[in-house]
Amino acid sequence: MRLGINLGYWGAGMDGDNLAVAQEADRLGYDVCWAAEAYGSDAPTVLAWVAAKTERIDVGSAIMQIPARQPAMTAMTAATLDSLTGGRFRLGLGVSGPQVSEGWYGVKFDKPLARTREYVEIVRKAMTRERLSYEGEHWTLPLPDGPGKPIKLTVHPQREHIPLYIAAIGPKNLEQTGEIADGALLIFPSAEHLEETALRHLRAGREKAGLTMDGFDVCPTLPLALGEDVTALADVFRPYTALYVGGMGSRKQNFYNQLAQRMGYEKEAAEIQDKYLAGDKAGAAAAVPHSLIDQTTLLGSVERIAERMTAYAEAGVTTLTLAPAGFTLDERLAALRAGVEAMERAGLS
Repeated sequence: MRLGINLGYWGAGMDGDNLAVAQEADRLGYDVCWAAEAYGSDAPTVLAWVAAKTERIDVGSAIMQIPARQPAMTAMTAATLDSLTGGRFRLGLGVSGPQVSEGWYGVKFDKPLARTREYVEIVRKAMTRERLSYEGEHWTLPLPDGPGKPIKLTVHPQREHIPLYIAAIGPKNLEQTGEIADGALLIFPSAEHLEETALRHLRAGREKAGLTMDGFDVCPTLPLALGEDVTALADVFRPYTALYVGGMGSRKQNFYNQLAQRMGYEKEAAEIQDKYLAGDKAGAAAAVPHSLIDQTTLLGSVERIAERMTAYAEAGVTTLTLAPAGFTLDERLAALRAGVEAMERAGLS
């Protein structure tokens, strides 16, 4: 099992700290550094900056949002970053959610699976540097009866095949991800529930494509916080969990709420959502079960974190992405080092 880090969103007032975290992860031998985007910082700009300030670590988008860019633009960006970084770029894609897609980008959140499949097909075809033509339900290239003609990418990526990941939560999306991608980006992963909530669906998609799980990167992100008081550490993440389970999406379309339900927290997920959507964010945070937080984070001493890492490795995780938590840069750097130490103690490195 390999280790990665996730810097989350840029521009939250700790950009210098984020760069220091990425550089320390590079020094420590972490495999990949991911950056996110929603409706603030964009991932490619951050990744170019991080790659320019590091030497070995891969950089990856977790995620570049599908409604934000035409697929050919994404292929251009991926090829450019792969060339600039000397083959250190990983392309992570996702459909985002209905509120961001329709409210920020003005793109209807309809048929997300079909859109994702076509998007991936176009991106991959463009990066082969063949002349680009495509006929699908959502994209037709070139447009018919116009001046457009098939064009090929002029930039040469460093590699013929840039690893492509998809952020997936729901069963159908997970199955399709297994079928068409090189890896899956998972959030709120529980080692105890990983087989039923993710791996069996990914495996079904691989089998549909005539493939096995060999070489497929199962890549969940977990916050890591170092300390002796696990209850106090878990409480730090209550607002974060409540935001996703309670307020990230509408009442009918909240993928994180549905995931919590599939993990056995049906009643609790409903209560968190009711309170959050009613404006009671504190009440929603208080309603988050300690066990839900503890199962989806790495908390405690190095020894305890090592035990949890072993559980994830045994469950089928191939790259464990850490979001090192702390109120200061020193605390975040200590969490990074603890991640490496825990891997060594568990015999996983």
